[in-house]
Amino acid sequence: MSIRFDVTRNIQVPQQKAYKSLLDLDAAEHWMNGLVQMERLDEGPIKEGSEWKETRKMFGKEASEYFEVVELVEPDKIVLRCDGTKGTTGKGEFMFTYLIHSSGDSSDIVLNGEINELSGFSKVVGKLMAGSFKKACAKDLDALKSYLENE
Repeated sequence: MSIRFDVTRNIQVPQQKAYKSLLDLDAAEHWMNGLVQMERLDEGPIKEGSEWKETRKMFGKEASEYFEVVELVEPDKIVLRCDGTKGTTGKGEFMFTYLIHSSGDSSDIVLNGEINELSGFSKVVGKLMAGSFKKACAKDLDALKSYLENE
């Protein structure tokens, strides 16, 4: 069973800039809430198969998760996978699909989040956590919007 959530934001930048900004790990410190460290696990430009370790401070503690780029369709779509078994979460798979639509001089970013591979008690907790994940993703997109529009 999957737990799903969606977040949508309109950002007053062209589609290509919105797409590139979501993949700019060096700039993430300017908009990603609670970011402590972003560590690339490979080299070169971000492409399908690229991986990184993202450490954030959440609920007063540092938590690290491992991300992989699953799909890139420039400038329309980015799919990221977080293997929860490798990070602090210790369970589940988290999929983040960003769909970027052009709206003239602005862009609509739709984030489809999906939490998979939870069982037993963690499935119950996962349902409760989905609201927290959605709020955290919304805060990140709000911060990205503010960063890009005030750059």
